[in-house]
Amino acid sequence: MKDIKQHINNREGLLTVIGAGPGDPDLITVKAIKALQSADVVLYDALVNPVLLDYAENAELIFVGKRKGCYAYQQEQINELIVSRGKTQHVVRLKGGDPFVFGRGAEEMEYAAAYGINVAMVPGISSSVAVPASQNIPVTKRGSAESFWVITGTTKEHKLSSDVALAAKSNATVIVLMGMSKLAEIVTLFKKEDKTNLPIAIIQNGTRTNEQVAVATIGTIVTQVEEKGLANPAIIIIGEVVKHRATLKEAINKYSKELS
Repeated sequence: MKDIKQHINNREGLLTVIGAGPGDPDLITVKAIKALQSADVVLYDALVNPVLLDYAENAELIFVGKRKGCYAYQQEQINELIVSRGKTQHVVRLKGGDPFVFGRGAEEMEYAAAYGINVAMVPGISSSVAVPASQNIPVTKRGSAESFWVITGTTKEHKLSSDVALAAKSNATVIVLMGMSKLAEIVTLFKKEDKTNLPIAIIQNGTRTNEQVAVATIGTIVTQVEEKGLANPAIIIIGEVVKHRATLKEAINKYSKELS
């Protein structure tokens, strides 16, 4: 695969799939910014921070975002748009998080390549690890979790992934994306494994200025979510690592008092 710059210099059509990161505009990569600056067309999703579009000064901006019950473009239309523009222009497909983590980036690249269009990919910071980290929740920690699962909450059949039931049996940290509509089902699966007291955190609009957080247990999280009115876009983090948030906060407060 040629470098992005080579394609631009040779005036060849190109699709570059870019990860925009979890929401904070400072969490985009330098390589992604360079690609945006060279774009002729930017097709961007609903979870992309609109501030990032300022980097694409010379590009046509087309919103193709999909949210539950609201579709600016169907996926087939997005694919057709990529092909029609990508034959002669540099098309940037800007997606939230990392395009290869439940972002359909690979599917769109394969579709474009099947029509002879050059393709490139710029990874992004995945919300699955960055959003918990922004709230001082590590996805792994010695003595608490030796691994972590990242699972989609809703499959293409609009059902809860069967992997959640398997993950509930493990000691791993479980991170569920796009799972708020299935929260009651998720909680039920963990209760079946006698994990009613297991810590859980839900972070809505992670790393953004309007971020909201609920920290509870499997047994109490549904009530917390209802009280705070949390909804998508949100990430669900389940596991002992959630306790690190309070532990670190306590340590910081103690240190601050000692210095004062």
